[in-house]
Amino acid sequence: LLETVDVKKRIEKVLNLLHREKELMKLQKKIQEGINEKVNKQQREFFLREQLKAIKKELGMEVDAKKTEYNKFKERLDSLELEGEVKDKSFEELEKLELMDERSPEYSVTRNYLEAICSLPWNKFSSEDIDIPKARRILNRDHYDLDEVKERILEFLSVKKLKPGSKGSILCLVGPPGVGKTSVGKSIARAMGRKFFRFSLGGMRDEAEIKGHRRTYIGAMPGKIIQALKIVATKNPVIMLDEIDKLGMSYQGDPSSALLEVLDPEQNIEFRDHYLDLPFDLSRILFITTANTLDTVPAPLFDRMEVIRLSGYIEEEKIEIGKRYIIPRSLEKHGLKTSD
Repeated sequence: LLETVDVKKRIEKVLNLLHREKELMKLQKKIQEGINEKVNKQQREFFLREQLKAIKKELGMEVDAKKTEYNKFKERLDSLELEGEVKDKSFEELEKLELMDERSPEYSVTRNYLEAICSLPWNKFSSEDIDIPKARRILNRDHYDLDEVKERILEFLSVKKLKPGSKGSILCLVGPPGVGKTSVGKSIARAMGRKFFRFSLGGMRDEAEIKGHRRTYIGAMPGKIIQALKIVATKNPVIMLDEIDKLGMSYQGDPSSALLEVLDPEQNIEFRDHYLDLPFDLSRILFITTANTLDTVPAPLFDRMEVIRLSGYIEEEKIEIGKRYIIPRSLEKHGLKTSD
C-alpha cells in the first residue's frame, strides 16, 4: 500500500482491504452469535432441568436415576456372592460409576460392563441328575441305529455319574452332514439335565469372536462363550461348537488358538475374556464339537478331543428314519394326524 504513489489507486486498495476486513468481521460475528445461541440453549436447558428437579423435590416426587442405578447394581452384585479379583474389580467399577456424570460417554461404557458382570452365572448351576437307563431311552427315542455311538455316549455319562467333578474329554462328533450330530448333542444335554447352546465356528476368522473385544473399542462386547453363558444362565451347560473343521485364520488372529484356551481343561479354569478381563471358570461346561472331516482340524485341538464317528446311512435305514422320525414330526409340526 505504501509503495503505491498514485492516490486514486491507493484509495482503491484501501477500500478493498476495508471490504475484506468488513466481511471477516461479519463472519466472526456470525460464528460468535452461533456460539452464544448454543451456550444460551445449554444454559436454558440446564436451568429448566434444575428447576424441574427443585419442583419434584418440593412435591416429594424426586427420583435420582443415577442413585437408583447404583443401588440396583450394588444389590445385584451382593446377591452374586463374588470373591477375590472379580469382587474387587466389580465394586471398583461400581464406585467409578457413582462418581461419573450421567452424560459422560464413560458412564454408559461402565454401566454396560457392570451389566455384563451381573448377567453372568458366577455361582449358578443346573441340578444334574444322570440316569443311565433314562439316557438310553432318550438316545433310542431320538436316534435310529447308531448303537456303537450310543454305547460310547452312555460310557461317557457313566464316568460323569461316578465322578461328577471330573473334567473328562471333549467329545468330537465326526460324520457327513445330516447324520444327526447336533441332535445327539441335544440328547446328551437332555440326558444330563443341563441347558444346551449351539453356535457355528464355520468361517470364523477373528479371535475376538471367541475372546471378545477390549473395552477401549467402541461397541465392544464379550465373546461367544461369555454370551452363551449369559443366555443359558447356568455355569454348567452343554455347549456345542459346530463345524470346528471349518475354522478360518486371518490377520485378525487365529481363532483355533483362542479356542484352545477355552477347551483345554488346564487353562479354562481361569478363562479371561478380553471384554471382562476377569477370570471365569469354564471347567464345568461340557463342550461337544462337530466336524465333517478331521483333516482340517488343528492338531493341538484334535489332541484334546475324544472322537466319536457317525457313519452315513444306507437307503433302507433312511427309509426307516423317514417312517419313524421325520414323517411323525412333520405331521405334528403342521397339526396333522396319521389318519389325515
